Amino acid sequence: MSPRRILEIIGAVELVTLVLMLGNVVTVHQPTVSGVLGPIHGLAYMGTVIGAVLVMEGRHRVWLLALIPGIGGLLSARAASPRRTPSAGGA
Repeated sequence: MSPRRILEIIGAVELVTLVLMLGNVVTVHQPTVSGVLGPIHGLAYMGTVIGAVLVMEGRHRVWLLALIPGIGGLLSARAASPRRTPSAGGA
């Protein structure tokens, strides 16, 4: 599994846990849900930042994007993707 794919997975977990926590706060506000999702979200956030630092390959934009809560992991995974060059035989 590529480092970019791992970063995408961790970023998705970060986003899903944030949405679930915010949904819990807005609706029923169950302390148990917050108690479970809070640490998972925190670990996913830290994993995103650490993963982005490991795959940045000299591009500071990758780990700076990872610092954005919620969507930073997905943004940094996209920024960490190899740069595509246009095909030479285009029409």
